[in-house]
Amino acid sequence: MADFLVPSTASPETDAQHRQRGPIHAQRHVRVVCIGAGASGLLMAYKLQRHFSNYSLSVYEKNAEVSGTWFENRYPGCACDVPAHNYTWSFEPKLDWSAVYASSKEIFAYFNDFARKYGLHKYVKTRHQVGGATWNKQKGGYDVQIKDLESGQTIHDHCDILINASGILNNWAWPAIPGIDKYKGVLLHTANWDEKIDLRGRHVGLIGNGSSGIQVLPTIQPHVQKVTTFIREPTWISPVQGLEQHVFSAQERTDFATKPGVLTSYRKDVERGLNGQFGIFLKDTTTNANTEAYFRQQMAEKLSNPYLEQRLIPSWHVGCRRLTPGVGYLEALGKPNVDVVYGEISEITERGCRSDDGTEHPVDVLICATGFNTSFKPRFPVVNKRGTNLQDVWAHEARSYFGIAAADFPNYLIFLGPNCPIGNGPVLSAIEAQADYMCKLIDRFQTHNVATFAPKQDAVDDFVAFKDAFMRRTVWQDPCRSWYKGRADGPITALWPGSTLHYIEAMMEVRHDDWDVAYAGNRFAWMGNGYSQTELDPSADWAFYIRDRDDDEPLSRGRKLRIINKSGTVQQAKAVNFTGSDGSEAVPKL
Repeated sequence: MADFLVPSTASPETDAQHRQRGPIHAQRHVRVVCIGAGASGLLMAYKLQRHFSNYSLSVYEKNAEVSGTWFENRYPGCACDVPAHNYTWSFEPKLDWSAVYASSKEIFAYFNDFARKYGLHKYVKTRHQVGGATWNKQKGGYDVQIKDLESGQTIHDHCDILINASGILNNWAWPAIPGIDKYKGVLLHTANWDEKIDLRGRHVGLIGNGSSGIQVLPTIQPHVQKVTTFIREPTWISPVQGLEQHVFSAQERTDFATKPGVLTSYRKDVERGLNGQFGIFLKDTTTNANTEAYFRQQMAEKLSNPYLEQRLIPSWHVGCRRLTPGVGYLEALGKPNVDVVYGEISEITERGCRSDDGTEHPVDVLICATGFNTSFKPRFPVVNKRGTNLQDVWAHEARSYFGIAAADFPNYLIFLGPNCPIGNGPVLSAIEAQADYMCKLIDRFQTHNVATFAPKQDAVDDFVAFKDAFMRRTVWQDPCRSWYKGRADGPITALWPGSTLHYIEAMMEVRHDDWDVAYAGNRFAWMGNGYSQTELDPSADWAFYIRDRDDDEPLSRGRKLRIINKSGTVQQAKAVNFTGSDGSEAVPKL
């Protein structure tokens, strides 16, 4: 078998000639470089190891350990806003989560243990930061420049396929407030937390009421002398009904670990609940109206303060910004040692923050819970064969194909790129769909004499046009400030035009007509010497297609999906009823 493996660096003539010596679909060697060893990068390493042979892989990770954002984020109260048992790979449950919303340390342990269990660390080079990737016009593929952060040296690598798994929420940024460099107290950012700082007994300033700020406040409030929290705009804060915080008892954890089916049943119930939320994001749906009423009632009860209710409960729809459970946050705002300063910060002074009414608020420690650079531009130059840098192409608006690739950038794949379902529902399920799709592309590259593949420009243009039209029917289009879009009135660049289940179905098969493919030599060289792969395997049944009944898998998409989604096995609590003369407005019916 090894005699027929096709080298990846072969010229078009050599590639075609070499393939003629082997059987159909001979596997050439494929060199893959993956950037980032967070959740996505580790999953890609797992998938390649499980499904492929005759490949090599290097995963370059800037941090000292794997797990990405869950290694980096260590601020007080850091947790995931997705129920923990469903913030796992679909095939890799964790038995002993402490609570519905688990801490970042537990999540880090999950991904680190996943890497250890499957031996993925051998692919990872930690403390190695990618500085750029340039298409090699002579031999194809990318020349990748990496800085060894330990030695300071720059090393060079080359790959046939480059995968960017560096993520979207990892490039933290200080707030763009004048005078931040003048502050003489202790300055902290939630994404660059200094665990040596002791906040006990100190007056702490907290900027931001996004996910990080909402988690920090109730965690530090009982231990500090005072918190002055600066809030510039309202936001919806409440767990979705049925997904409230809960600490698992010892008996529950034992049942999950020892009773067959208990954990799987629980995980499925939660996942169905998460997947049933999509109607929240569609304007004028029963689900959105009911959720907004529930959130409004919950927020008013927990705030119990007309001044804060008026300023913190939004006028725009639920879901315009990312929803957060906000465990204990609203209650913390009413504690005696918490002051709420509502409005803009005009400047940061040597002593603290000056609000837009001119009042200076001195603090000992200033925490910036102000998030990340979410422009989707790669953090390093990615240069194609025309000499074009993707950073420049996406400078004003990031336009991808299904959140995984960019037109005119061949053999370059992206996890969680523009317009993927990062806020539509369960995100790890979407990452799995992306990894599977990438593997299908890599398989075709390996078993056919494909030189380059990239989405066609007109396919990207059509996808973006469809997405923009769809988004007008969603609450994401409301005039709120959100990292889902670059500006309040800008296009939605972060989210998929549909539910997570919708994305999973869209990604089940590669639409090859959307891809621009170039071949090395004759496009049919992959047919080889006339022999099949089956004839190379003496243990295979050379008459496998002869049988006594038709047991073929379904050929139609609809029949195939009914098997995959186990149609007929579950009675859902709600169905989707399509209303309107054109059937365009989906209203989940309770």
